[in-house]
Amino acid sequence: MRRRTICQPALALALSVAASFGCASAHTGAGPQPAAVVVAADPVPFGTLPDGRAVHAFTLTNRHGVSVRVLDYGATISSLRVPARTGAVEEVVLGFDSLAPYVRAPRYFGVVVGRYGNRIANGAFEIDGRRYQLARNNGPNHLHGGVRGFDKVLWQARPFRTGDSAGVALAYTSADGEEGYPGNLQVTVTYTLTPDDRLAIDYRASTDAPTPVNLTNHSFFNLAGARRDVLDHVLTIHASAYTPVDRTLIPTGEIAPVAGTPFDFRVPARIGARIEEQFPQLRQSNGYDHNFVLDRSGAELAHAAHVLEPESGRTLDIYTTEPGLQFFSGNSLNGSAVGTGGRAFQRRYGFCLETQHFPDSPNRPQFPSTLLRPGTEYRSRTVWAFGVSR
Repeated sequence: MRRRTICQPALALALSVAASFGCASAHTGAGPQPAAVVVAADPVPFGTLPDGRAVHAFTLTNRHGVSVRVLDYGATISSLRVPARTGAVEEVVLGFDSLAPYVRAPRYFGVVVGRYGNRIANGAFEIDGRRYQLARNNGPNHLHGGVRGFDKVLWQARPFRTGDSAGVALAYTSADGEEGYPGNLQVTVTYTLTPDDRLAIDYRASTDAPTPVNLTNHSFFNLAGARRDVLDHVLTIHASAYTPVDRTLIPTGEIAPVAGTPFDFRVPARIGARIEEQFPQLRQSNGYDHNFVLDRSGAELAHAAHVLEPESGRTLDIYTTEPGLQFFSGNSLNGSAVGTGGRAFQRRYGFCLETQHFPDSPNRPQFPSTLLRPGTEYRSRTVWAFGVSR
């Protein structure tokens, strides 16, 4: 078995990504400068992996009380705390206070998934006439990078700060042949918290051989603090079409209009308003687990979705450079995972809005391509903007 390696050039690239978005100085010292309005705390231990390697947590906090905790294991967002209309600060993602659940958890709580987020049919694809076979870890299909994808590796991480923002830059080198993927892939993920309650996630990757790349963060949101299910959250998605799926959740290849279906979130609607309708796509998925084709032109950052939790007043706006958004309504949560504060994550206690390219794109030439070739760079940006409705 190949050992996974971390290389210093990858981390240097991660810090250069931070610099390109206005976060030019690395900070690993003993505290913030007086002018800082976002604090990047020094890393603290977060447990030990079975092979003895230490995992660390990095916490970013701004003056409004927004805080995010990032783990170097899985590039995971393990905590994200946001004020409500009343000022009460609560968790708005499903996470854990110890390492063990992340090591064994099967549902990708808060992690970065890759090399390929979402599904690839039969775990196989061709590049330039050569067939590659990946793990089939989701029924007949490949899901979220395989048995040991990017969510199950230790990244090299470093906090940074410049001006009024702060963040964490993480780097990982995925070896040629890892999980069946071709090429040595240099990957960086950078989280940046701003004074205006935005968390930016920047992804970059380069390769020495053609390979598919589709990176995303798999956080489960619950703007009510995970005290109840998410069915009363009001959701807007700027998408006029979606990609229907078969019984194994692989796209059929059709790009179907949302008009007249329970998938029409162009006008705000409760997540639970139509989730139990006898609509074939909902029945076979036990709820929403579908890719939405975003209404956008060009590759610039664009508004993709808005979420309101009426009781707390918390809002989430999602902006992305990606063409798709996977909406998952937490159908498979069953109470077996007990997270922060001792709360059991029951069915539909969290939803995912994963910014990404479409599922099974390597086998669907009509979909936007996910193929990365040597000499080119994969770049993607997503921004989560938090607020309150008055």
